[in-house]
Amino acid sequence: MSAVENPSRAKVLGKLRLGDNAFKILTRSAALLVLALLGGVIISLIIGSMPALRALGLEFFTTQSWNPVTEKFGMLAPVYGTIVTSLIAMLIAVPVGLMIAFFLTELCPMFLRRPIGIAIELLAGIPSIIYGIWGLFVFAPLLQQYVQPALIATFGNIPLLSTVFEGPPYGIGMLTAGLILAIMVLPFITSISRDVFDAVPPMLKESAYGLGCTTWEVFRNVVLPYTRVGVIGGVMLGLGRALGETMAVTFVIGNAHKIAASILAPGTTISATIANEFTEAVGDIYTSSLILLGLILFVITLIVLTIARLMLARIEKRIG
Repeated sequence: MSAVENPSRAKVLGKLRLGDNAFKILTRSAALLVLALLGGVIISLIIGSMPALRALGLEFFTTQSWNPVTEKFGMLAPVYGTIVTSLIAMLIAVPVGLMIAFFLTELCPMFLRRPIGIAIELLAGIPSIIYGIWGLFVFAPLLQQYVQPALIATFGNIPLLSTVFEGPPYGIGMLTAGLILAIMVLPFITSISRDVFDAVPPMLKESAYGLGCTTWEVFRNVVLPYTRVGVIGGVMLGLGRALGETMAVTFVIGNAHKIAASILAPGTTISATIANEFTEAVGDIYTSSLILLGLILFVITLIVLTIARLMLARIEKRIG
């Protein structure tokens, strides 16, 4: 190699190292920016909630009263409504989403797969306020006229269930909000489950069918165990969407600050409370209480995500 070529080669390598270092710094800065934004949100929520914590103390965490006139605020009703509506949504959306995903990957005729897949993706793209308007003016009246009276009549004489389905059929309430949330999170669970079901090696399913397994047995014993990590990820994504949903729930939940055993009764959620009252909040305690609710929702979401990561880590360790 000539002496002229050595400086040229060194110059090219220097440019490559410079570009590589610049790219490394850029990607590291992007990652640190995410942490900085997350830390900024947490710090802002903590600082904003301090007046309420000083004024109300433990009373905020142990009561359900919400009275802006007397400045008495409690978190129990919004937290209860958030958990109940999310549980209703997941109890409906998870089995339905998994069944739709398995139908699309295994049983659906080819000419129907694309239309159904597009319809599911369109459901995910509908704005939440549209769900809220539809739920209030179309879905809630149907529930009030047909579904809720039937539930009250069916479970009215059964112990425990009579309490869960007790009360007049308002149409709006926690059950309605849970059903709307189920429709909203269904596309996320279905899409992710469909993708992971497609990744199952055909040889595994064909071997199971060859041994005489039914379609249900293949789904339960082959497909679900093989894809459980991806399925749990999709379920947790849907749960995160259900916990934080605001506008659609605000339209149909009734916005009542009370804890009721009946899922037909009106209630409220953390997001709905903040959306309804933040613009009307007068006084430091009122505003700070709403910010404290936001901090609690952040903590709940963090706990859910942490549990999901621990579950996934345990499953991956068991598989490995």
